[in-house]
Amino acid sequence: MSKLQYIEIPRYTTISGKTLSINLSYQLFGCALHSAPVVLVNHALTGNSNVTGPQGWWNALIGSNKPIDTQQFTVLSFNIPGNGYDGNSDHLIENYKDFVARDIAALFLLGLKELGVHQLFAAIGGSLGGGIAWEMAAISPKITKHLIPVASDWKSTDWIIANCLIQEQFLVNSSQPLQDARMHAMLCYRTPESLKNRFQRSQNTEYNLFNIETWLLHHGDKLQKRFQLSAYKLMNQLLKTIDITTNRGTATDVLQTIEADIHIIGIDSDMFFVSEENTATLKLLHPNLSNVYYHEITSIHGHDAFLIEYEQLNSIIDKIFKLELV
Repeated sequence: MSKLQYIEIPRYTTISGKTLSINLSYQLFGCALHSAPVVLVNHALTGNSNVTGPQGWWNALIGSNKPIDTQQFTVLSFNIPGNGYDGNSDHLIENYKDFVARDIAALFLLGLKELGVHQLFAAIGGSLGGGIAWEMAAISPKITKHLIPVASDWKSTDWIIANCLIQEQFLVNSSQPLQDARMHAMLCYRTPESLKNRFQRSQNTEYNLFNIETWLLHHGDKLQKRFQLSAYKLMNQLLKTIDITTNRGTATDVLQTIEADIHIIGIDSDMFFVSEENTATLKLLHPNLSNVYYHEITSIHGHDAFLIEYEQLNSIIDKIFKLELV
């Protein structure tokens, strides 16, 4: 596994006005830095910088001879400070509400500057990671040749904000906050059809529960064992604060400043970052920009399809990358 490396950012002032030091950790995969084009991968809410290899959470997409080919690219992934993966979450435990998604985008851009990376080949991220990629492109419109937000959006909708409020209520008030928040979240990430297809009202006779119940309890317990409460609070705060338009103007104005080829990848059954919002973005941009594309994954599984439907996702990414390399 690629080792964790660190960038010290001694004085970062958040958008809310708090100044603190940040230890930004990252991992590199594939070609040596500065020897090949760089692909930045932004992780999702419970993810981390370990994006490929035996334990990599996106290893079906990234690796040798895969759509994001580590023989042709340098793959870089930062940890969102406070996600707990690098053991450096302590400074954010009490202050998670001081941060918004744009802060993380700004920190990642500072990290790129420190590494001497002036333009990316692609910035890609799923869910929260895609929102941060949108924010990065809004701050620095020339930072990437290809912007690829997957199952994401450039803003937190009312629906996202509402679900984040419910998540926070679990995280603050529950006697088992991680488990309860995760069980609720799993219902945001899947669909009724997906659950029906999998469980068919079947029962676990050992526990005298429906299998859907044991599945939810399993996911709650699993997250509790590997994740920190402080990290979940922060990630939930970031998820509800994605908005590239804050203090900037209209969505059309901001989106049109982005110079990348924009490849929006939606999921037809996504009940969290709904596909209709992506097609609305396309309509905002198409009258004035020709470098905006919409790709859609067809699935019964909802939001989590970007972690399940690899054949479709790989086909989309493969075409984007191969066209550039021809």
